[in-house]
Amino acid sequence: MVRLTVDVIQGAPQSINPIKERQLDLRGYRIPEIENMGATLDQFDTIDFSDNDIRKLEGFPYLKRIKSLLLNNNRISRIADNLEEQLPSLETLILTNNNVGNLGDLDALSTVKTLRFLSVLKNPVALKKHYRLYVIFRVPQLRILDFKRIKMAEREEAKKVFKGKKGEALAKEIGQKSAPEKVKTFTPGEPAKLENTFAMTTDDQKALKNALAKATTLEEVERLTQLLKSGQDQATKPKEANGNHDQVNPLQKAVDENIVEEDEDDEGDQVQEMET
Repeated sequence: MVRLTVDVIQGAPQSINPIKERQLDLRGYRIPEIENMGATLDQFDTIDFSDNDIRKLEGFPYLKRIKSLLLNNNRISRIADNLEEQLPSLETLILTNNNVGNLGDLDALSTVKTLRFLSVLKNPVALKKHYRLYVIFRVPQLRILDFKRIKMAEREEAKKVFKGKKGEALAKEIGQKSAPEKVKTFTPGEPAKLENTFAMTTDDQKALKNALAKATTLEEVERLTQLLKSGQDQATKPKEANGNHDQVNPLQKAVDENIVEEDEDDEGDQVQEMET
């Protein structure tokens, strides 16, 4: 494991991502916790913490500029309260493939009024009964959950399920929070095990091509084309010295950057609702 020191932050790769935002890449360092983020000097729109060992979403100073946090393939089970006080512009939170266990663990996001895009795919919580309706009810500012646009019909259904005394009782019953996770002691000399990694497959390439065929903007076409080429090239390249970085799946990266397959309808209704 590597502590997230000022030197690590300052030495990490920086880039302009496909949606023209400044991004800091802290991917694959096996970082156990978020700390020392003041060293970024609030110069980034997106920070990629993917493929680390982070257990709790916390540890940020006041960073007004950050819009997107990519945290897939970590061990996050808890989300700090009042995250909006440190990250007042946060719009996108990707928690794919983590350890969020109970519906109540997501309640902390209800106060992040700027949040529009959330993924909790491949977390235990996503298997809970009423999961999607509960999140839509508790975090009504979301537009897209798990890369599916939230429809007006879903919002209405969520209100019906959780309204009144029965609804409140149900929300209280299923909205329990997880107990604090016991942190395992790391034994020096013990090899670190890389978990939750992805490999580019033929099916991934087909999915990207399918998304490319459905792209509606030039920006999206360019982004998908680059990702597809990246995936095809990766299959023929030798592995780099940093074993963590060669596990990056271009399809997952596309998901991280919010390439969403639109539902057949309700997009106009959704926009109208958010405006009101």
